[in-house]
Amino acid sequence: MIEISQKQAHFITQKKDYHIVFVNSPFCGTCKVARRMLEYIEETLEQDKFYELNATLAPDWVQAHEVTSVPCLMVFRQGELKDRLYTFHSVPYLLKEMGPYLV
Repeated sequence: MIEISQKQAHFITQKKDYHIVFVNSPFCGTCKVARRMLEYIEETLEQDKFYELNATLAPDWVQAHEVTSVPCLMVFRQGELKDRLYTFHSVPYLLKEMGPYLV
């Protein structure tokens, strides 16, 4: 997982390909569980697929993108929000939901 700043998040979300941003907080227990699931997916795919943004350090970006809670997984392409996920049921569930964007 690639940790990014608020400024980098703005730049990354404007790119042509799909980019997945994992918005979380270091004080959130559910975020830690979700992070482990995403790390497992990356290990399985043998590739970094997610960008990690600490919501505490990026309040302007979080507010501009209307993040209502953490953890939140957001898919962007060419500056447009394509998908948003707040529930992290299981690794198979995440693969099903995010599969089209991971290819």
